[in-house]
Amino acid sequence: MVGGLMCAVSMVTASFGSSIVYLYLSIGIIGGCGLCFNLNASLTIISKYFLTKRPLANGLAMAGSPVFLCVLAPVNQFLLGQFGWRGSLLILGGVMLNSCVAGALMRPITPPPVPSSGAPTKNGDQPDKRNTKMKQRCMKKATKFVDLTFFNDRGFVIYLIGNVMYIFGAYAPIVFLSAYAISQGVEEYSAAYLLSIMGFVDMFVRPGTGLLANSKWIRARVQYLFSFAMIFNGTCHLLCPLMKSYPLLVAYAVFFGMGFGMVFALIFECLMDLMGNQRFPSAVGLVTIIECFPMLLGPPAAGFLVDIFGDYKYLFFMCGGVIVTGGLFLFIMNMYNYHMLEKENLGKTRKPNPTSLENPDGANNSEEQMELNETKGTETNTAREDPGLERDKETI
Repeated sequence: MVGGLMCAVSMVTASFGSSIVYLYLSIGIIGGCGLCFNLNASLTIISKYFLTKRPLANGLAMAGSPVFLCVLAPVNQFLLGQFGWRGSLLILGGVMLNSCVAGALMRPITPPPVPSSGAPTKNGDQPDKRNTKMKQRCMKKATKFVDLTFFNDRGFVIYLIGNVMYIFGAYAPIVFLSAYAISQGVEEYSAAYLLSIMGFVDMFVRPGTGLLANSKWIRARVQYLFSFAMIFNGTCHLLCPLMKSYPLLVAYAVFFGMGFGMVFALIFECLMDLMGNQRFPSAVGLVTIIECFPMLLGPPAAGFLVDIFGDYKYLFFMCGGVIVTGGLFLFIMNMYNYHMLEKENLGKTRKPNPTSLENPDGANNSEEQMELNETKGTETNTAREDPGLERDKETI
């Protein structure tokens, strides 16, 4: 709810701006913080509410972004023509207030209260115990937000490297798609509709991918599906410079929406699969902090290539190459990670029990006890099958 208020305030204050620095402060800082609050809260609440159908829930929740991407491209053109950029920002600020409604519907899942032991405590020890408890809680909260022990997890490091490579090349094609279409002789409104087509396809692909990932055949191999989605998305960017006409650009927008939707339907599901529901809130906070750097550097680097070479095709080559490399890295390293996990689990199961090595007599006694229990169980079953035999034993 605080994030929704911050986003609305950022848009309203930006409508009164008169310089680009003012827009950086209002939309960039205030609006960016508000969007971070919205994203992390919504992802965390999904991991708390769902377990068995969590991939489908992630896909449905992530479908909201392409809905507005599909709608806002032509709506922004209309608002700019009717009300100007200041009026457009005011209207978008009012739309952002709907995040407060969404936040009001979220209810935290509280664990059942633990009954107190009722043991008497000394009055002199209470302040010290309270102080130590408060310190422990503060330390837990500090490590909960930024937990650097995640870097000791091999699966998390592999996921993070692949994710950073994808984020670096994910958003530049969206930013420059309309400009590239205009450079190929497409009208401005038709070029803007390419993003709407992409968002429309993305809107249906995300729930479909979540439904596919929720199946028993894919759920255990969701990391491989994520790698395939990245490779598919990057390949679309590599083929984009071959699309010169508007129908071919429409085909590119369709496949781009498919790959983009598949990745973002799985990007946080894979993190939940690796970290679990308990560690996910801290993990997603750390991942989103690190993601900010490639997200910030990707579009300027793509624009720098356009300025140097004077052609948009090189930015698509760069983005596609980085994304395909990240997908191949994830695929190979996940195979290695799963192989090492199986090897480690096999070593744990083969490890002998130290108590049996130190006390072999105890092991023999346990075996004798098991044999005695089996004998008693056989006699009991026989007695149940033949009540007359039980009466004969009682007589004897």
